[in-house]
Amino acid sequence: MSDPSLLGAECYELPPHSSHSDTPFMDAEKNHKQLRLGFGHRLRHFTWAWYTLTMSTGGLALLMASQPNRFKGLDEIGLAIYILNLIMFALVCSLMAARFIIHGGFVQSLKHDREGLFFPTFWLSIATMITGLERYFGDEPAQSFSTTLEVLFWLYCVCTFAVAVLQYSYLFTSVEYRLQTMMPSWILPAFPVMLSGTIASVIAERQPDRSAIPIVTAGMTFQGLGFCISFMMYSHYIGRLMESGLPNREHRPGMFICVGPPAFTALALIGMARGLPETFKVMGSEDTAADGRMIEILALAAGAFLWALSLWFFCIALIAVIRSPPTGFHLSWWAMVFPNTGFTIATITLGNSFENAGIKGFGSALSVCIVCMWLFVLVNHILAVIRQDIMYPGKDEDISE
Repeated sequence: MSDPSLLGAECYELPPHSSHSDTPFMDAEKNHKQLRLGFGHRLRHFTWAWYTLTMSTGGLALLMASQPNRFKGLDEIGLAIYILNLIMFALVCSLMAARFIIHGGFVQSLKHDREGLFFPTFWLSIATMITGLERYFGDEPAQSFSTTLEVLFWLYCVCTFAVAVLQYSYLFTSVEYRLQTMMPSWILPAFPVMLSGTIASVIAERQPDRSAIPIVTAGMTFQGLGFCISFMMYSHYIGRLMESGLPNREHRPGMFICVGPPAFTALALIGMARGLPETFKVMGSEDTAADGRMIEILALAAGAFLWALSLWFFCIALIAVIRSPPTGFHLSWWAMVFPNTGFTIATITLGNSFENAGIKGFGSALSVCIVCMWLFVLVNHILAVIRQDIMYPGKDEDISE
């Protein structure tokens, strides 16, 4: 039986799972005579984890827009990826709606001890689409466009803060979640609200002064909230690694999820510092130019500090995957794309800030690797659907230990 993914499953060896309604199919799998199921039955196992596809594709579109070394047609490629992501997002939303209409279980999916933790990936996909609007359509924004982005930002902040509060409230009171069963997916409920800062860092610069300061203030607040929660979860994750060693080889791609929080925080801090209007004052100071310069320097120093932490997590995960590559596709493979996209954009941002050609070149090299990884995971994702390696009883995030 294929193991569930690291992001939504126990990150160490798991005992066999069973479900009364799926027993015939799981027995068939054990006998190496996997039954071919109809689309309607397989749709029951179309989980929230599919939004890892759209959040990764949206992140790739943002990466194309952030390239320091550009060539003719790059903007068109990025725009095509952005539009492709919109189509993918609409398709995934339609299939999720069809699942709940045909089979029901919407509330149960949110309460599920594994699948429910993937619900935040829906909001991460929304974050990439809002940011992409500014990147690809905000060169000469009309007042209505800026207002639309402002409204979307505040709606996103409210919704994702509610997700962080309500989902952690359930996690803390549910008997399924204990420190002995800690999993990296516990970071996910804090991830969407953390990306409020990333959105603010992109849209604030072209907002009018009356909007820019509140947006940066909210972005800084929620970025700090998300990162602090993630940092607390890191302590339990590192403790488990020290006690039990590296995860099962099938789950190791999910280790890259830890790359995301410090990378996106570094990116957000630098972007928000630049997004402050020239009239911004610090504690009533009259020298606004000096204040802005001081804030940018502090943001750059903190960004470099956090980038190094992200690099450390990246290297640990990379070595773990190289030592024991996974043998079967899981949706956790998308963790090798989205968090690393944030790391790459943060690298490029630091290179631009330091005006260092070497760092920019490193960011471009990482970008090539991200594109190759996206193509690799996408092809394996499609093949896994065709081969019934996912969307099949006992193989997705909708099973319980």
